Amino acid sequence: LVKLAKKHGVVLRQSYARVGKFALIKHQRYAHAKQFKRANRQLKRLRTMLGAVIRDIARKIAGQPGLMQVFGLSLSLARRVRDQRQRERGKVYSLHAPEVECIGKGKAHKPYEFGVKVSVATTLKRSRGGQFVAHVKALPGNPYDGHTLATILPAIESSIGANLGKIVADAGYRGHNAPKDKTFKVHVAGYRRGLTKAVKRALRRRAAIEPVIGHLKTDHRMGRNFLAFAQGDANNAVLAAVGYNFSLLLNWLGLLCAFILAMLATTATPPLRPRIA
Repeated sequence: LVKLAKKHGVVLRQSYARVGKFALIKHQRYAHAKQFKRANRQLKRLRTMLGAVIRDIARKIAGQPGLMQVFGLSLSLARRVRDQRQRERGKVYSLHAPEVECIGKGKAHKPYEFGVKVSVATTLKRSRGGQFVAHVKALPGNPYDGHTLATILPAIESSIGANLGKIVADAGYRGHNAPKDKTFKVHVAGYRRGLTKAVKRALRRRAAIEPVIGHLKTDHRMGRNFLAFAQGDANNAVLAAVGYNFSLLLNWLGLLCAFILAMLATTATPPLRPRIA
């Protein structure tokens, strides 16, 4: 806000640039030392400074439609940041990307991840070319995993042009809302009682999607999105899956070309004639 005001010539009563920086450093140090009363006191000071800057800018730009349009988004985000509290849904985690959400992973080494959920589906049986991605879609709003099957499964069938026979999902899809009128059955990992051997083998195959997700995040830029807004999240997920599938196709084509060149080399060289002494 202070930088934007300086850019557009709005003179503030006080910028709080120096004292705000020191208050932030103190808050971080107190929180690291587990002195939370002192840390909350500095956080309250920061919130007070932010409110003073918001009110000062709102007074200075009142009656100026051009400046009000320039400061509109920044002021609304600043008010959301000032008013948000702990354990509250819909918080702002990033000013340059307000659509970012906090996703609970449930893992001890990495309990939370910031971004947007993405649904990834692969074939249950591995093809000769590799484990291809059959469908991918960004899911803004941090929905429960099991409540996404009602829209994801029809989208998979429409994209591949065939009816699904068997769905294998992880434990996060318990209590799913898959369509009841379909012929397939959804098998969730962790439930093995009363299942046939074929279904148990399919449940063991579920872990094959984990390296696919890892390659999408590390090799094809799904781990960090550089495209703006929610539409950028959706495009980035699709482009990462397309790049992954193309890499598998290129690997297969490389092997095929190497085989063809080797066959041509063997047929082009004439056989050696034995020498007569």
